[in-house]
Amino acid sequence: MQQTVICPGSFDPITNGHLDIITRASKMFDKVIVAVVKNQDKHPSFTINERIALLQASTLNLPNVEIVGFDGMLAEYAKTVNAYAIVKGLRAVSDFEYEFQQALINRKLNPDLDTIFFTTSQEYMYLSSSIVKQVASLGGDISPFVPPQVCSDISKRLAPKS
Repeated sequence: MQQTVICPGSFDPITNGHLDIITRASKMFDKVIVAVVKNQDKHPSFTINERIALLQASTLNLPNVEIVGFDGMLAEYAKTVNAYAIVKGLRAVSDFEYEFQQALINRKLNPDLDTIFFTTSQEYMYLSSSIVKQVASLGGDISPFVPPQVCSDISKRLAPKS
């Protein structure tokens, strides 16, 4: 039986921290579905199609990774793709509190669904999409923070308007 997991997130934009979690999951599981969530509460800098394209460009070397757009209940979506687990990255204790609550809700909605937490690699503990957006909007160099395949696309979108 194929082990399929889902790695959900808004990925607005993708960071090296996201890519680290996706890459590590791809080494452990047969199939990793990266579900780009359309979050109604956030005002993304990139459309869902643009975020999907950035992720696809960043994961070309990972043949068992599939990028999809997603809008709905994750616990139900997991049933439709036969995923047995959700993979989430944790940077700090504050991440754990929120993600633990989400894991419990998803488990209640889908008793067959587990959540697997990956601790973020040390070099990415400080990194978030918000930080990337802030640095880029101030004209800073974001190349240490995002995959090289998409750095110029992200920089162009987020560069300060003159």
